[in-house]
Amino acid sequence: MRSFPSGFRWGTATAAYQIEGAAAEDGRTPSIWDTFSRTPGKVRNGDTGDIAADHYHRMSEDIGLMKDLGVTDYRFSVAWPRVQPTGRGPAVRKGLDFYRRMVDELRAAGIRPVATLYHWDLPQELEDAGGWPQRETAERFAEYAGIVAGALGDGVATWTTLNEPWCAAFLGYGSGVHAPGRTDPVAALRAAHHLNLAHGRAVQALRAVLPAESEVSLTLNLHAVRALTDTEADRDAARRIDALGNRVFLDPVFHGRLPGDLVADTADLTDWSFVRDGDLEVTSAPVDSLGINYYSPTVVAAGTHEGPSPWPGAESRVRFEPAPGPRTAMDWPVDEEGLYELLTRLRDELPDVPLVITENGAAYEDYADPEGEVHDPERVAYLDRHLTAVHRALGDGVDVRGYFLWSLLDNFEWAYGYSKRFGIVHVDFASQRRTPKDSARWYAEVIARGGLAG
Repeated sequence: MRSFPSGFRWGTATAAYQIEGAAAEDGRTPSIWDTFSRTPGKVRNGDTGDIAADHYHRMSEDIGLMKDLGVTDYRFSVAWPRVQPTGRGPAVRKGLDFYRRMVDELRAAGIRPVATLYHWDLPQELEDAGGWPQRETAERFAEYAGIVAGALGDGVATWTTLNEPWCAAFLGYGSGVHAPGRTDPVAALRAAHHLNLAHGRAVQALRAVLPAESEVSLTLNLHAVRALTDTEADRDAARRIDALGNRVFLDPVFHGRLPGDLVADTADLTDWSFVRDGDLEVTSAPVDSLGINYYSPTVVAAGTHEGPSPWPGAESRVRFEPAPGPRTAMDWPVDEEGLYELLTRLRDELPDVPLVITENGAAYEDYADPEGEVHDPERVAYLDRHLTAVHRALGDGVDVRGYFLWSLLDNFEWAYGYSKRFGIVHVDFASQRRTPKDSARWYAEVIARGGLAG
């Protein structure tokens, strides 16, 4: 058996807009994803998160599913417009009460609550005022963080400020494939900095109100970047994407600096004057751990990117190549070696920062058979391969403290709507019936034995 350390945290994860529904109940107002999903042509089949997996009304049932799995931790996100509808001012009590009930029920079930403050659902009013490219949004986020921590701080074990700020900045404001759907490379770079600033301000706000034993973290979807060949041109393409995909966050947050090559690469777009004196001291406020979301590697070569790009300054110099190997329903390659590469890189670069895998999973073409069973052997194989990579990294001295499988439930998969299923629990969206898949039973066995068989 491949055993994991005693105390290793076995979890599952979700995000508010993807599962909650109840989009206009109890004071909640539109987020940028409500607006984006209701814009014709932005989301497949015109799907929205108005109902999603109806978790807002089925939260107790879903916690029961997690208890049956035996998970030790649950990573959820708080919907900013459910708590602070305009992004300013006092909280809506019913919104906070929902999360208070969730935290209490999780603890009663023996499950450790892990809260993410921002999983992409910016209140629409803040976007109307300029969104993440505006510095003021970072200040509003810090206020919101303090409100939520003040209400839930005695029950939540770990607080994550942001989930995947790369997606929020570069898919939201660069390529426009995510909300709010803007295609402005300078706005994307400004958003990246202000998300870093928001993280730092939120760390300060959280530390001011949380118990001393609370953990504060950040989750990044770091890119396992590989050059297609060992030519100088391809290696330079990989460097550019590493700067835009990884170091644009790692350097300000953990080293208190901007990547010099990134500033040089984007000099024809901006002089970075939106970074003010003192900002990098704020962005580098110490955290207790770093969350890593990983799905597949990124292979690049010298060339040109076609269409709207999430890579400001690299569009005319980098093209993206398919990695070899089997594919998921997202057409993403299955390559656990990329996860191992990231973990060992971070071991060397950030030796004092504990790591947690905060998302890892796969979408496949799942369906219920005539007996009502959902068999997903490809997902089981994917998860086994990636947990094997984590086990290998642990053996090579990487301080990995936990693994959160994405996702508990089939859900609203952003621009893909309901066409992609990542859950280990199947959701029939017409009836909202939940059916644990074979992968759920497999994961429960892994948790129960504390490791992988064989």
